[in-house]
Amino acid sequence: MASEILSELLLEYDQKKRKAELDLEERKQELFKKIPRLQEIEDTLNSYAINTAKNILNGNNSSLSDLTEKLNTLKKEKAQILKDNNIPESYLEPYYECKICKDTGYINNSGSASTLCSCIKQKLLDISYNKANISNLAQENFDTFNPLIYSDEVNFDKYKMKISPRANILLIKEKCIDFINNFDNLDSHNLLFTGNTGLGKTFMTNCIASELIKKGKNVLYQTAPVLLETVIDNKMSKYKNSRQDDFYKNVLEADLLIIDDLGTECLNSMKLSELFTILNTRLLNLNNKATKTIISTNLDINNIFKNYEERIGSRIVGFYDIYYFFGDDLRFKLKQK
Repeated sequence: MASEILSELLLEYDQKKRKAELDLEERKQELFKKIPRLQEIEDTLNSYAINTAKNILNGNNSSLSDLTEKLNTLKKEKAQILKDNNIPESYLEPYYECKICKDTGYINNSGSASTLCSCIKQKLLDISYNKANISNLAQENFDTFNPLIYSDEVNFDKYKMKISPRANILLIKEKCIDFINNFDNLDSHNLLFTGNTGLGKTFMTNCIASELIKKGKNVLYQTAPVLLETVIDNKMSKYKNSRQDDFYKNVLEADLLIIDDLGTECLNSMKLSELFTILNTRLLNLNNKATKTIISTNLDINNIFKNYEERIGSRIVGFYDIYYFFGDDLRFKLKQK
């Protein structure tokens, strides 16, 4: 992990946090002008909080119950005023971009050192490795998913399937949602998307990535050629550095690894060995942490066995749910509209 990138991100986070808190103060002042009683309650609550802290420090617990009762009464009055004016209670809270770390980038764990929040971990992955691979999540997600662009024609002669492309993609979407909902189940399978180009495999992986990032998971997205070349280059380099070590660590430990375009890399024994190590290590769910993988490829399962070692094919057959994308090239269809 490059320290300079982390430093820049932490500065960005500090600015976001300050802006959220300044925005809150502006909202408060506007609201207090309209409803002065809220200002009075806020000041009294702050005063009670200070008095409560002083009493605890001085060992004077006799008046704590009285203060607590007064605090609860004021909080109920405040909540009722907000309700009567159709104002959500969250209006008087900072609108942090990340509700987990409150835009600090860190999570404070009780009894242990603070750790990087999943949101900043994902930003580090995006900047350092994902780059353009995972930049379309705002446009490619389940909210923008449109099954109507797939044909509802059942044509066995053309597709060699007994259902239509539309029925098939709806089934795949349902299974992808199951994958997301059961992500932390160590026994649930990984995913293999196979089919020709232009049928929505990348779109579907982006949908999954988008939902998992919302859940606080980190996602590493690499094409097979870049992934394997980078891993081998890093291992062969005479001048190792922390960023190289971080890349391989993230490949093995990222919550979700997406390997796109499997089958487009130039194969050799080293790449086959590294691919097996990556797939096999991630199947082990080290430290009892779910590490799932999605593979996207134009190869069918027979060609995977033919082009790769049997041990790679057997891992995929045994531990991946395989979904076949078929239909007409959607890119051509969309250009016609």
